[in-house]
Amino acid sequence: MKRKIVFIMNPISGTTSKVGIPELIDRTLDKEKFDYEIYMTERPGHASEIAIEAKNAGVDIVVAVGGDGTVNEVARSIVHSHTALGIIPCGSGNGLARHLMIPMNLRKAIEIINVCEIHALDFGIVCGHPFFCTCGMGFDAFVSQKFAEAGKRGPITYVQKVLEEGVRYKPETYELQDENGTNRYKAFLISCANASQYGNNAYIAPQASMRDGLMDVIIMEPFDILEAPQISIDMFNKTLDKSSKIKTFKCKKLHIHRKSPGVIHYDGDPVMAGEDVDIEIQEKGIYMIVNPDANKRLRRPNVLQSAAADLFNEINVVRSDISKQGRHIIALSKVLQRKLNL
Repeated sequence: MKRKIVFIMNPISGTTSKVGIPELIDRTLDKEKFDYEIYMTERPGHASEIAIEAKNAGVDIVVAVGGDGTVNEVARSIVHSHTALGIIPCGSGNGLARHLMIPMNLRKAIEIINVCEIHALDFGIVCGHPFFCTCGMGFDAFVSQKFAEAGKRGPITYVQKVLEEGVRYKPETYELQDENGTNRYKAFLISCANASQYGNNAYIAPQASMRDGLMDVIIMEPFDILEAPQISIDMFNKTLDKSSKIKTFKCKKLHIHRKSPGVIHYDGDPVMAGEDVDIEIQEKGIYMIVNPDANKRLRRPNVLQSAAADLFNEINVVRSDISKQGRHIIALSKVLQRKLNL
């Protein structure tokens, strides 16, 4: 029996046209395995409506065709159900797709759907909002708000906002309570990660896993403008957890108290929240289509030839990202330093 798939496409996510995607799906999807329909979203929240209808109709797979916002909207509508999430990444960050090693090449992403390897993975909840990559507060959320207001997408816009706003942002003091007790921190930002990155290969939690039933909590201590470029480069180099400005631990549930209400974010979407913020992980709460090759790499770390090839590819990707992002980070930092007479 064929599986039923519903593709939910956000025509305005990301920075590229999606005009040719329906034809690409028709040409690439294995029609001996699947019957499919494609729906275009028309307004905020429409992706969620379509996903809920598909889930209630017993559709096997719902595929989010868009960026992290579309992915979150679709995914949160099918948690704790037998309907699986697929992703064709078309956004500006594509954090969840990158963590799952879903190819950025659209044809290859559809081929991953054809293989249809489905796993039960974790997701998080912050103040009642499901998230699948990260949630956070402090500068983390402040920049998400500024980024959402910027209109222009992409990694350079994000880095620009980090450097521009970082000069003026004042760290706060937070009280964190988990299963092991309560601690107070003065922090530039606090991020709770179910997956490893924000998007654009910016790894806030390089060791995070969607399979361990735990979130990685990242506490970034205050730093000055001269340290900002190195912290940003560490993020793209998967070495942020080695920075002296970072404290990190894992937990299943976390309660955070702060002095006043403010903005938080979930998967990059900013929202206002109160002084008290509760975050928890829902273990194996959502089914997702994963990259089977990435899976094999995790299961067979001693296959040296495969590991070496994967490592070589990863080094090339990281080298390219660092080269591109680092040049812009350092250039922007120098401009800010001159303006501040540093």
